[in-house]
Amino acid sequence: MLIGVDYHPSFQQIAFLVKETGEYSERRLNHSDGEAEKFYRDLRLRGVHVQVGMEATGYSRWFERLLAELGFEVWIGDPAEIQAARVKKQKTDRKDAQLLLKLMMEDRFPRIWVPSPENRDLRQLLWHRHRLVQMCTRVMNQLQALAMNEGYRWKKKLFSEQGRRQLEKLALAPWASRRRQELLELLDRLHPMIEELTAAAEQEAKKRPEVARLMTHPGVGPLTALAYVLIIGTPNRFHRGKQIGNYVGMIPSEDSSRGNQLPGPISKPGNALLPFLLVEADRAPARATVTRGDR
Repeated sequence: MLIGVDYHPSFQQIAFLVKETGEYSERRLNHSDGEAEKFYRDLRLRGVHVQVGMEATGYSRWFERLLAELGFEVWIGDPAEIQAARVKKQKTDRKDAQLLLKLMMEDRFPRIWVPSPENRDLRQLLWHRHRLVQMCTRVMNQLQALAMNEGYRWKKKLFSEQGRRQLEKLALAPWASRRRQELLELLDRLHPMIEELTAAAEQEAKKRPEVARLMTHPGVGPLTALAYVLIIGTPNRFHRGKQIGNYVGMIPSEDSSRGNQLPGPISKPGNALLPFLLVEADRAPARATVTRGDR
C-alpha cells in the first residue's frame, strides 16, 4: 500500500492506493482522538506492507516514531521539489495528498536524507545549550544597561568578582534593585547549566574522529565541529562543496537582471544553528589576532 500524507499538527489528509487490488481512497485522520494511530495500527495487524510519503515538516516526530515502530517504510520529501512538481496553482489538503501519492507511484518522489534518532537527540543537546547561552547573553546585557544608566561602563569587567561587588553596591530605586537581584540570581543559575551542557557536548565530540579533524581548522571548536558533523550527516550525498554551502544556507542570495548584479544576504535555509556557529568560527581567529595585538 502506498500512502501520500499531507501532514498537519492536528490532523492529516491521506490518499492511498492498494497496489495489489488497485483500490484507491482518501481519508482525513485526526491526531488528538487517536484516529490516525488506530488506522496505522490496524494496517499492521492486517499484515499490510506500507510505504508512507510525506513532505518534510515540523511537529511530526511522534508520527515518524509510530511508523518506525510498526515497521512501515517512511519517505520524507523535499518541500521545494514537491512544490515544483505541482502543475496547477490550486493547493488544498486533498490535492497535496494526491500529489504525494502520484509522485510515489511514478517513482518521482524527491526523498531526502533523514537523521537517525541518536543524531536528532544530540542536536537537541546543542540547541538547548545554544538557547541557554542566548538567555544568558540577554541577562548580561540587561545588567550592563543597569550599570550604564548609573554612569558606569565596565564592559566585561562587570562580570568579574570585583565588578559584581561594585554592581551590587549601586544605590538603585526599589524596582530597579529587585530587577538587579533577580537578574544576578538568574545568571548564577544559567552558568552551571551551560557548563554542564558544554561538557556533555565536548564528551560527544571526542567520540567522533571526524570532529577532531574539523577542529584542526582555526576557529573551529568542539561545538561547531560536532554541529557540522550532525547536521551535514553523510557527506557522500553532496556532489560538490557548493552544495554543502547551499544546504547550510551560507550562499548569498542574488537578484540580478539586465547586467545589474544585486547580491543580498545569505539565504539561510535549513538549520539555523550551523550558520550561526560557522560565522562565529570565522570571526574567532580575527578576534584572537586583535587581542594579541592589544597586548
